[in-house]
Amino acid sequence: MKYDKTSYEQEMRDFAWEIPADYNIVDVVEGHATRHPEKIAVFWEDASGEERQVTYRELAEGTRRFGDALIGIGVAKGDPVMHILPRLPEAHMAQLGTFVAGGVAVPCSEMLKGSELIYRSEASGARVIVADVSTVETVEEARGKCPLETFILIGGSEALEGWIRFEDLLADGDPNGKKVELCVNDPMTINFTSGTTGKPKPVVHKHRWMFCHHRITARYWYGAGEDDIIWATTAPGWAKWYWSPIGVSLTSGATQLMYNGRFDGPKYMELLAKYKVTKLCATPTEYRLFAQIPDLSGEGIVLEDALSAGEPLNVEPIEAFKRTFGVTIRDGYGQTESVCLVCNLPGMPVKPGAMGMPTPGPGVTLIDEAGNPVARGEVGEIALRPDSPAIFDGYWNAPELDEEAFSEGWYRTKDLVRMDEDGYLFFEGRADDVILTSGYRIGPFEVEDALVSHPAVVEAAAVASPHRERGEIVKAFVILAAGYEPSDELTKELQDHVKAVTAPYKYPRAIEYVAELPKTTSGKIKRAELKAKEWEGWDRR
Repeated sequence: MKYDKTSYEQEMRDFAWEIPADYNIVDVVEGHATRHPEKIAVFWEDASGEERQVTYRELAEGTRRFGDALIGIGVAKGDPVMHILPRLPEAHMAQLGTFVAGGVAVPCSEMLKGSELIYRSEASGARVIVADVSTVETVEEARGKCPLETFILIGGSEALEGWIRFEDLLADGDPNGKKVELCVNDPMTINFTSGTTGKPKPVVHKHRWMFCHHRITARYWYGAGEDDIIWATTAPGWAKWYWSPIGVSLTSGATQLMYNGRFDGPKYMELLAKYKVTKLCATPTEYRLFAQIPDLSGEGIVLEDALSAGEPLNVEPIEAFKRTFGVTIRDGYGQTESVCLVCNLPGMPVKPGAMGMPTPGPGVTLIDEAGNPVARGEVGEIALRPDSPAIFDGYWNAPELDEEAFSEGWYRTKDLVRMDEDGYLFFEGRADDVILTSGYRIGPFEVEDALVSHPAVVEAAAVASPHRERGEIVKAFVILAAGYEPSDELTKELQDHVKAVTAPYKYPRAIEYVAELPKTTSGKIKRAELKAKEWEGWDRR
C-alpha cells in the first residue's frame, strides 16, 4: 500500500480480515512453485563466498520430501519439532516440511546453550530436533536429559552416530507423498519469548499467522510484491524469521537473499549491489554500523525500501541512508506474539523518532494501567483485544499463562508510547524490564540467574543502559561475595561465565559493583530505579 491520508483512514475504518479457512504456508509455496517453477526463491551466500540458488520448484520439492520423511519416522499432527539452524535454504525445507507432516515448529537460536534446549524440549514436549552440523555440540549437551530422542543433521561430510542425515531423508522422501491436511486454526509454531521475570514463555501461533503477515506486514510495512528481492538479515531461530523470510517473502512469492555471515559493512554493500536487493530489513545496530562506513556509496545499488525493527532507531543512520541511497529507513513495530502493529507505511512522511502509525486490522489501542484508552499526547500502553487475529493464540499447554495474558479484556504489550496530533506513535519505554539491544529482547532474569551461579556473586540486577550504536546494552549491578574484590579481570571472568551458561548475546557489556541493591519492602529489586539513573539526561533520538 502506498500511503495517502485518505486511503489510510478508509482502510483503518473498513478493514476486514477475510481469512481463508484452509490457509497454510505449504499450499502457498506450492502454488508459487506451480505458477513459477524456475523462479529463484532463495539466493544464498556465506561468509566464505560460497553461493547457491534455490528455485520455488526445488524448495517445494524439498519441503514435501522432508515432510513425507518426517511422517515416515513417526511425526504426527500436532507434534512439536525443534529446529536449531543457521541461515540456510534447508531451514525453509525443514520448517515447511514440519508443517507438511502436521507438526509444530519450535525455532531455536543457534546461539542457545544445551540447558536452554533442554528447557525448550521439556516445555514443548518436542522429541525431534533438526540441527546444523555447527550446532551438534550444543544439541549433544541436551541428549538424554530431555524428551529429545530423534536427531536430524543438516550438513557435514559424514554420518554421526545417533543422527539421521537430512540429505538421506530428502532422498528417501516422496515429493508426491502424503501431506497432512491443515487449516488456518491448526497450531503452526511455538516461539519462545525473551523471559521477563522468569523462564521464556512458549508462544503459540496458528497457521493464520502467515496469512496475517501477508495481509498486514507485507502490505502495509514492506509494500512487498512477487517482483521484489528481499533481504531480511534475521536468522531462523527468531520470530522475525517467520515475520519476514517466511511471512513476507514466501507468502508474496518474492525472491529472498540469505547471507550466512556476520555484519561486515563492505560485504553488505557488495551483496546489496550484486543481488539487486530492492527491500532491506535490518536491525538498528546494523544501520548504525552502516552509517559509520567512511566510503558509503550507492553505486550499483537499486534499493527501494529500508526497514528497521527491534528497537527505536536514532536520526544519524536515517540521514546517512537518505543521503547515500535516497531511501528513508522506515520503522516497524511488533512482537513475538504479533504481526506488524505499527509502522511507517511506504510513502508516509517519516517523523524523526516516530514508530509510525497503527496498521489497519490489528486494532491497536493505547490504554492506561486501568485498561482505559488514553487521550492523544498522553503516554499509554499498546494493547489489543484478545480476539484480534493479529496476535498469538496463547501459550503451549500453559492455561495459567493464558489466563494471566488475557484475563483483563486486553493483551498488553508492555510497550509504552504516546500518539501525537497527527497519529504518529513515539516509543517511551517498557512497562516491564525487558532489555532491547541490537534487535534482541533480553529478560533480566536469565542474566541475573547466570551471574549468581558464579561463586563471586551474591546478588545481581540487570537493566537496560543507553548505548549509541546498540540502542541499549545489558548492564549488571553486582554484589560480591566475601573474599572477592572488583577488578577488570573479575568483570571479564563474569562476562565469560554468562556467555558460557546462557546465549552469548545476553552477557552484560557493563558491570558495576555495588554494596546493596534498591528493593521494595517485600524484597523485590527495584530495577526501574537503577534503569532511571542510567537513562538520566540521555537523548533517545
